[in-house]
Amino acid sequence: MVPATKYLGLGRFVLLAVLTWVPRCTTAVKRPNMVLILSDDQDVELGGMTPMKKVNSLIGDAGVTFLNAFTVAPLCCPSRSSLLSGKYPHNHMVRNNSLSGNCSSILWQKIEEPQAFPVYLQKQDYQTFYAGKYLNQYGKKDAGGVAHKPLGWNVWNALVGNSQYYNYSLSADGKEEKHGDQYEKDYLTDLITNRSVEFLNNKKPGKPFFIMLAPPSPHSPWTSAPQYAGFFSNVQAPRDGSFNQSGKNKHWLLRQAKSPMSSTSVDFLDNAFRKRWQTLLSVDDLVEKIVMKLNDTKELDDTYIFYTSDNGYHTGQFSLPIDKRQLYEFDIRIPLLVRGPGIKPKQKLQQPILNIDLGPTFLEIAGLAVSNTTMDGQSFLPLLTAPQTNNTWRSDFLVEYSGEGNEEKDPDCPALGPGVSQCFPDCVCEDAFNNTYACVRTLAEASLQYCEFADQEDFVEVYNVTSDPHQIDNIVKKVDPTFLQAMNQRLIKLQSCAAQSCRDNKR
Repeated sequence: MVPATKYLGLGRFVLLAVLTWVPRCTTAVKRPNMVLILSDDQDVELGGMTPMKKVNSLIGDAGVTFLNAFTVAPLCCPSRSSLLSGKYPHNHMVRNNSLSGNCSSILWQKIEEPQAFPVYLQKQDYQTFYAGKYLNQYGKKDAGGVAHKPLGWNVWNALVGNSQYYNYSLSADGKEEKHGDQYEKDYLTDLITNRSVEFLNNKKPGKPFFIMLAPPSPHSPWTSAPQYAGFFSNVQAPRDGSFNQSGKNKHWLLRQAKSPMSSTSVDFLDNAFRKRWQTLLSVDDLVEKIVMKLNDTKELDDTYIFYTSDNGYHTGQFSLPIDKRQLYEFDIRIPLLVRGPGIKPKQKLQQPILNIDLGPTFLEIAGLAVSNTTMDGQSFLPLLTAPQTNNTWRSDFLVEYSGEGNEEKDPDCPALGPGVSQCFPDCVCEDAFNNTYACVRTLAEASLQYCEFADQEDFVEVYNVTSDPHQIDNIVKKVDPTFLQAMNQRLIKLQSCAAQSCRDNKR
């Protein structure tokens, strides 16, 4: 017989094992942290990432650079609304930067903000922090004023209105905070940096966090930090590709541009190009300081860091001096670099990623499924952690934009009539009511773009981006009509998709 004392010893061993095992089953695993840096109007096609030595090193070299990242709408407010909601513009209904275009409207606040990704993260016990530009009409009286603090954010430092570097107001958790023109106290990019570091110092330990930083750079008025004002003095806008080319076979808005451009327009855009790069050096510093802080607190290895922009930009392409809003690669391509847990360094991936995919990716990192939301995008977390095993990624997507214009004639450009906006002294206008289009962009066997305009001409533009990467030759009259019909049907299908049907809508 086995002695009773041996059974007692076995019992104590089992009891001890149970007591030490139970906490491991009941203790929740801390989710990874996340940081999103969203620049404003930063292109990739014209060298917009060239000044970003620290971003390229600390994020790109440490993780993934996506070579085919796109916005679904090449303008600030609809693009940012897509990022926050995870939806195409035809579903969140933000058409442009105006309040009448639903930018930060009361309707947006009631319908879309309660479904935006930070709301889901906060429910997963994430500490959430926002600093910088939000939506262009945010904080205006007709948009609820500075007292409006969107759901989902624990700490809120949002710029009132559009990008500024000095002499602006912030909504600091719903209270107005006015800033002047002293560099040490007021320069917005640095203020965003300092407040994010302050948040990291004061956050609750043991809980994951999500930080979103939206500096004004490189958006106009292109005011650099004083220490960077003399940089890039010999740099000028790239002269290759479609620079100073005629838009003769394009939508009427490009056909009205003066080509070649006047010397004053070229001087203006060259100066803008340099100043844009100068402002980006402070964003580069921001990224370095955040990475260093996370490293000092031993949280860097547990934190995903995303770097991207809301849209691209052009400086002289097709003789348009400066802006975005157009359907071409220079306006719709955006930077996207990611580092974080489980991501191998120095990767370059080809899969097309959209800004509507960021929210779903954040949700999956937080342990949530996008299928339980109304988002149109899909998580690209599987591409980050096992890029060679995912063969079900999309091969085409939708880009859409609704133009802005003025009801009255521009007094400096009366010959153009009403309906145009963003006009330069040479009467080159960057936007119009009928600069309203929807495109299918494909990246499969061939890289193609098919676009339809909502105008009296029913104008169509088609490009083989593989053979014509600068989109100079509109081949709509050269291709088989059955191809045009197929692309039209594909466009209709994409324009009607919502939530799961957008994710299932792959070719």
